[in-house]
Amino acid sequence: MTAPAIDPRPRGGVSDELAWTERETHVAWLDAHTRSLLGFGRHVVAQGGGAAYLDETGTPDPEAGVQTWITCRTVHVYALGAMLGVPGCEPVARGALDGLLGPLHDAEHGGWFHALDAQGAPDLGAGKSAYDHAFVLLAASSATLAGLPGARALLADACSVFLEHFWDDATGLVVDTWDASFTVLDPYRGLNANMHAVEAMLAVADATGDVAWRDRAARVAGLVVRLAEDHDGRLPEHFDATWRPDLELNADRPADPFKPYGATVGHGLEWSRLLLHLEGALGTLAPSDLRPTATALFDRAVADGWAVDGADGFVYTTDWSGAPVVRERMHWVVAEAIAAADALHRRTGDARYADLYATWWDYAVTFVVDHEGGSWHHELDPSNRPAGTTWPGKPDLYHAVQATLLPRLPLGPSVARAVHDGQVAS
Repeated sequence: MTAPAIDPRPRGGVSDELAWTERETHVAWLDAHTRSLLGFGRHVVAQGGGAAYLDETGTPDPEAGVQTWITCRTVHVYALGAMLGVPGCEPVARGALDGLLGPLHDAEHGGWFHALDAQGAPDLGAGKSAYDHAFVLLAASSATLAGLPGARALLADACSVFLEHFWDDATGLVVDTWDASFTVLDPYRGLNANMHAVEAMLAVADATGDVAWRDRAARVAGLVVRLAEDHDGRLPEHFDATWRPDLELNADRPADPFKPYGATVGHGLEWSRLLLHLEGALGTLAPSDLRPTATALFDRAVADGWAVDGADGFVYTTDWSGAPVVRERMHWVVAEAIAAADALHRRTGDARYADLYATWWDYAVTFVVDHEGGSWHHELDPSNRPAGTTWPGKPDLYHAVQATLLPRLPLGPSVARAVHDGQVAS
């Protein structure tokens, strides 16, 4: 695999100066922005427990129901806020956690429903997904470290369900979706669920002390290393039951929010960061190919995705030659780019990553951060104007909050463990 060339001195670079994350003033800005984001979501708890879907103003939309993945991300973020000592975060974390302990949990068949509708009825048609259950693991891990009531039992239950239904030890990978009763397994396999499973497994290891979860994460990463090599740094997302890539899936609806066609630029960046976190967690036991693969994934994503169509910002997806397909700019992509650039800068010492980190924060604050309404616009059009084609409203603080936290944390352990242990730079 040949990594594409990246301009070592992007606009707004800081190569000849102290890196931003080494400046006390920038660290203080990151802390203030964390608190601002947490303030935006203070009304997120839904009646009966769980997290509501927030609109552009931070007001819950009751018609959108309660979704498990949003609830889990809310528990995670506000558990972090509680451990940071931000007033008002623990009640939000507890309220969202109540949804996982109560109505979102399937008392009959086990596991967690994908969502509840506006009337509080579970969405049985969506089945039980590894994506949702990975986030239950993450939420329960963070809530356990934050000492929230019921969290430890939730984590034990989530680990049991995940190992029984989603972890395939024969392949060292995660299967994707069951029907609601855990009877029929869909033949689709997805890299997105495996990506969030790696994040979750590292969190579980740090919350429980069970290092077997790190070994599972490393087995998943082995597939990513191979895919990056085979596909020139563009990761296939969709597979059949034998893990054969389906490169044309959803070519007729390329902007699908969870299964888009082609290569997803933001996932290349997110995997780049996660491979470095895995390396940090494994220490001397880490495979030697994690850092080179992280670099190659990052460079490919930047070459294919950043400012390639006449305007700043990352395109959402590309085809297998690297040409843009969906040109809208998603907030989570620049958040992951920021975190990945910082991680690579600290891992390698290469100043070009610090330059890109500064450039992308400039972009985020100029276009993505909503200085009037709060939080981040979740989607911009190709001209960097707020849009809502794929992601209306502002339901998710997870990516933005982590973009403000990860540059202040070591590459290992996981986010919640580091926050719990007081390893946040200030």
